[in-house]
Amino acid sequence: MNLPIIQLDLLRHGATEQGHTLRGHIDDALTAEGLAQMQASIDTHSNQNWHVIVSSPLLRCAYFAAPLAQRLACPYIEVEALKEMYFGEWEGKTTQSIYEQSPEELANFWQCPTQYSAPQGERLIDFQTRVLNALKKLIEQMSMQHQSRALVVTHGGVIKLLRCLAQQRPLDELLSMQAPLGELVTLQLSTQDDQLMIQEMYQ
Repeated sequence: MNLPIIQLDLLRHGATEQGHTLRGHIDDALTAEGLAQMQASIDTHSNQNWHVIVSSPLLRCAYFAAPLAQRLACPYIEVEALKEMYFGEWEGKTTQSIYEQSPEELANFWQCPTQYSAPQGERLIDFQTRVLNALKKLIEQMSMQHQSRALVVTHGGVIKLLRCLAQQRPLDELLSMQAPLGELVTLQLSTQDDQLMIQEMYQ
């Protein structure tokens, strides 16, 4: 079944208390700076007529998304599958500390994430599958509700993955994709023969 085109404005969370670590599923909070980064992106966005606001359940996303939905009187849902990639034994560690302990493992992951993952961490193929399945369900639900625009508050890994797919770049380039803290990226999503089609919109 082919579904109508859905526009998703993807907002990455801002700076957090644990700063320059691989946070993954660690539920650290936003700093005041992080909140301000996200609010600035929303304030400068030309069209805020979202039909629904969707968020990762992790605090660094939901703490901003839920009050925003309330202020805008907009439906709000949290989607577990839009959490960041899980980094296993590297959760909460800086890349410098990982490099000092396991330089080869870190280099393999950074250069070829399709083949290497963090120890006990989530494989990229599994991360991709859960994110894409979640988005397919989201656009199906939105289509049923005659909704065409959503704000999705999520994580750097999710945004990098979707930008990589939209630009049809090799997935091994995922970690070099840009997804600055607190910034917003717009995508158009649709399905064709049950395949998710992703296009990046440049403003």
